Amino acid sequence: MKVLLVNGSPNPKGCTFTALSEVADALGKEGIETQILQIGRKPISGCIACMKCKEIGKCVIDDIVNEFGELAKTADGFVFGSPVYFASAAGAMTAFMDRAFFSPDWNVFYLKPAAAVVSARRAGTTATFDQMNKYFTICQMPIISSSYWNMVHGFTPEDVRQDLEGLQVMRNLGRNMAWFLRCKEAATKAGVALPEREEQIFTHFIR
Repeated sequence: MKVLLVNGSPNPKGCTFTALSEVADALGKEGIETQILQIGRKPISGCIACMKCKEIGKCVIDDIVNEFGELAKTADGFVFGSPVYFASAAGAMTAFMDRAFFSPDWNVFYLKPAAAVVSARRAGTTATFDQMNKYFTICQMPIISSSYWNMVHGFTPEDVRQDLEGLQVMRNLGRNMAWFLRCKEAATKAGVALPEREEQIFTHFIR
């Protein structure tokens, strides 16, 4: 089993990476393979609502979002991390998630567990946490929780390493993700059927 962790910070080895690494280490100790994908510092366009992704199966803007889409096909779970900018996720991460959760086939995410991890110097973490979780609920992804909201505090990676409670939350998150993945695997082996799926209805509130 494999969990794909996405670092939405422009700093490849910053506070968000420090938090994600703690999650990855805990997953590794539970026998789960991990990969951290850094979205990088290149500009990431927001969704332009061209709908071409529904024709070609990927975003028409060929960048890190499409790279993620290919990796997502073989991932069993996801952790998305972002720093807090003005009480919300970083702009590049918001653009990334808007397109990543719209352009691929939603079956890529169906019933795969997900978690959001946020880092901040001080405040804005809960607003960002709520923002990111909404991507998961619209795609029928079980959300993995921990012993507190998934956040760390600090201005530098060294600060984050002193946030002992935050690091413990990250470790518990990794363990809980691993447990859920094993439960899902056991259910599949036992022949537990997936939920019945109806054809999706879109109500536009117009005649």
